Amino acid sequence: MKKFTYIFAIVFLFACGGDEGGDGGGDPPPPPPPPGPVTLTAPANGKVCETGTSVSNSRSNVDFSWEASSNTSTYDLQITNLNTSVVLNKTGLTSTNSTVELDKAQPYIWKVISKNTGSTQTGTSSSWKFYLAGQGIKNYAPFPADLKTPTSGSTVSRSSEGKVTFTWDGSDPDQGDELKYTLYVDKTDGKQSPSGDLTNISSKTADVALDAATLYYWRIKTTDGNNSSFSNVYSFRTE
Repeated sequence: MKKFTYIFAIVFLFACGGDEGGDGGGDPPPPPPPPGPVTLTAPANGKVCETGTSVSNSRSNVDFSWEASSNTSTYDLQITNLNTSVVLNKTGLTSTNSTVELDKAQPYIWKVISKNTGSTQTGTSSSWKFYLAGQGIKNYAPFPADLKTPTSGSTVSRSSEGKVTFTWDGSDPDQGDELKYTLYVDKTDGKQSPSGDLTNISSKTADVALDAATLYYWRIKTTDGNNSSFSNVYSFRTE
């Protein structure tokens, strides 16, 4: 009987021992708040002629700066050449400024992405454009147009008349230039000769009759009377 009592006491002791410190439960700590978007400061949006600091006949150093954002550990600076679509990324920045060497006589668009090491969410600034000055250039080509609709990869419904509405936005670094647009839309690559009624138009929208259930490509040529630029090519499918 004494032996049984002794074994029972040991079992009871071990069974109850795990409760001494509580169950260790409780709600997990809340995730950190996501980083806020930064406010860009320089180069200014739509700046006609950002000079930077010349380092050669073809390259300049450009100073980028922005305001600090909330709940942010690091920043990623993303700069895209609007003519070549080449993207330059500087990641893991802990300060609110950075100097980048870029090609002269090119249009650029830039933005900053804010990150927090404790969160998978990010904050993204607005996107600003500028034109980096080139030697001897007095009139700059327009910025490549921003294509709005149809968006790339989308499937689009036609109107009762079988038409699709195209919309875009255009801007020019030189003040006072009148912009004209040419809409390229075809079934090949977005680079085939456009029709006369879609050439050198002032509007930033156009309705075009298209075939059903067909893959199309489109882009916009922007001209200021002296120079021209081309947008990226978007593709979409009609229903």
